[in-house]
Amino acid sequence: MEAGPSRSTTTTNDQAQSHPLPQTHFYSVEYPGYVQPASVPQAIRNLGGPSSLETAFRRGASKSETLVELKLQPDDSFVHPVPGEVVANNSIVIKVTRRKRKGTVMPELNELGQHELLGDFKAEAVGILHKTVRFRSMVDFQFLPDSDDPISRLRFAMDRMDVQAIASYRTPPENEDYRIASKSLFSNAVSTLGAPEMNIDPQLVEEGIDTAKNTKPSSNQAFRSNLRLFPPPIFSRQGIAQSYNFKGNPASIVSTVVNEETGEEKKRLINRMRWKGYGPATIAFSDPIAPDKPPTNVEAVREQVDKNILKKLDELFAQRPVWTRASLFNQISATVAKEIHNSKVILPLVCYVFHDGPWRDTLVKLGYDPRKDPEGRFYQRLYFRNANHPINRPSVVTRRQERATTAATITTDPEKEEASSPIHRTSHMFDGVNLTKETAAFQLCDITDVMLKEMIEDPDDVREACDERDGWYSTHALERIKAVLRLKFFSLLDGRPATDEECQAVLEQAEMESSKAVASSRNAKMRLGKHNMAKGALRPEEAAAFRLRATLDREKRLPP
Repeated sequence: MEAGPSRSTTTTNDQAQSHPLPQTHFYSVEYPGYVQPASVPQAIRNLGGPSSLETAFRRGASKSETLVELKLQPDDSFVHPVPGEVVANNSIVIKVTRRKRKGTVMPELNELGQHELLGDFKAEAVGILHKTVRFRSMVDFQFLPDSDDPISRLRFAMDRMDVQAIASYRTPPENEDYRIASKSLFSNAVSTLGAPEMNIDPQLVEEGIDTAKNTKPSSNQAFRSNLRLFPPPIFSRQGIAQSYNFKGNPASIVSTVVNEETGEEKKRLINRMRWKGYGPATIAFSDPIAPDKPPTNVEAVREQVDKNILKKLDELFAQRPVWTRASLFNQISATVAKEIHNSKVILPLVCYVFHDGPWRDTLVKLGYDPRKDPEGRFYQRLYFRNANHPINRPSVVTRRQERATTAATITTDPEKEEASSPIHRTSHMFDGVNLTKETAAFQLCDITDVMLKEMIEDPDDVREACDERDGWYSTHALERIKAVLRLKFFSLLDGRPATDEECQAVLEQAEMESSKAVASSRNAKMRLGKHNMAKGALRPEEAAAFRLRATLDREKRLPP
């Protein structure tokens, strides 16, 4: 077999020519409208002017500064603007030029019915587009009031800073001309504002006398509203359209309500999927009976709750019938605490809450009433406002990072987690030496300071009946406890523990002022839910004077 001649194939790789990319920075605005070269100044004015755009495009601008408002009628204060925002972009600005050929005739139409452009085209990169203003939100509803109304003229005068017009404004008399005759029976009549008049539905107009002309209207007479309504700063908070496909809410049902007096039936729509609130039973101190079972809607979903978590909470409330949230969460693992916080149903199954009185905002075991048990005085809660030491709350990013770190260290089995790492969190306790938080909110049983503990456990100052403000303690005893606790806590905030001499001086001062303070506080009428006996912080000026005196006394005792 004879072999044929061999063939060789040669391939060439033609690489695209590289071009330098200019570093000129550009910014763009996707203007929602037609803009011609002659109308560019007007478009910039509608966007707030050059200064507004420079602020929005400035490097390091805040979120509020990057918001751009497009006012299609900038001279009318009642027209709501179109919201836009600055977004990042990494596009390249291309300049395209076309050089026409001489002697060319009109090109023929192509398949799409368009003229094909003939000539030499050249594309050139001129810069980088880093930021763009886009208008993606829905435009708010618009409502234009009567421009001849005195309120409208006052608003326009305030925009112009016309002092004479503002000073001459007088409130017009109220006339009962809430509906006036329209120019036409149909709603296509044009008002003085250039917009169609919105006539009132004839079914909503009662037959009677025209309030404007005091005459009986004819059967073919149309009316429009004359309520002198002025638009709010914004009508709708919804910026993104909902994809409902022009269908009704599938979770809505028609409910019929019958008026017992007139027998009239009315229909309304009810959302079956509306959110059902779950929360602990809440009572006031004046309520005679404490709840012994959870609310009905909470009891109905008991089977959906983790039985192990309920068992753990039952054990904790058996050891101690009253907790604060901080003290309760310090006894359980982070996984269980997160589950309780997210569930909203677990706590209502085991406890209820006082919204006033000595046990305000504490979690009380169902069936236990601290108002009937003198031992409940140890679970009373004291709270001091800390206006002089504001809390620096972490940012959202910091909280997210902390949650991610915590989630990475938490095991999937809560029992293994508690067995491997015993819980020793004491942020709910106060020992008079260590500062665990910047807010003074403690139960008396969680105070381990020696001086305060002796005052708390003293049985001589216990009342025979529980008081709405002071609980089981006498007013004199509770004021002494609060004075010493306030001194010790705020001294730790200043970076030093309070001495026994300072505590004794505070007690002596409290003895002199207690009678007058108690008399004035008792004469004040208490309203339900409007008091909080746990709050007893000094006023800012008194707290500052107290810290100054303590500092001077401490410096006097120092050796020279």
